[in-house]
Amino acid sequence: MDDLYAIEERLYRKGYYYIAGCDEAGRGPMAGPLFAAAVILPPGYRLAKLNDSKKVSPGIREKLYNIIIQDAIEIQTSIIDVEEVDRINVYQASKKAMSQCINAFETQVQYVLADAMPLDLDVECLSIIKGDQKAASIAAASIIAKVERDHYMIAMDCVYPQYGFAKHKGYVTKYHLEMLDKHGPSPLHRRSFAPVQKVLYNYSR
Repeated sequence: MDDLYAIEERLYRKGYYYIAGCDEAGRGPMAGPLFAAAVILPPGYRLAKLNDSKKVSPGIREKLYNIIIQDAIEIQTSIIDVEEVDRINVYQASKKAMSQCINAFETQVQYVLADAMPLDLDVECLSIIKGDQKAASIAAASIIAKVERDHYMIAMDCVYPQYGFAKHKGYVTKYHLEMLDKHGPSPLHRRSFAPVQKVLYNYSR
């Protein structure tokens, strides 16, 4: 996927060395926090099978995650908890998490590539639709955010085993809806999401 590196290569030729790609994981689920990550890859870096985290298998994601952790110039992550997601909405939570990642860098970021998210930053930023399929640094960030969120939800399966979080990671599935209806919402369920609101309404009647 040479095209995955084209955007960064153009920026390198313009003199931008520290390019941070950022992405999030967890906008769609009805349970669990939102995770974001930002990654600065070394110029000219290539990683076989790097792609949007949704387009690679869990096993490949784990391998890519371990390589990116080792090879990246710097990585920053941010977590927005369920209460905050409910309070400010999932779009604003995504924007906040990505911004926090960029602002946390020790490296002096010169350019930011964001996955479909305009960010208010003191550095040039390009929002790219389906950026995790078009820019290597965003793809790397998508891997980091997805794997770390999956790890968290698997751990939460031990705390709330009745919902099957290890299997669906909080996303809306038939089984998850059935367990939500049977057991009611856990502290991990987002009260602002329609399926959870419906169950809360039914429980309050």
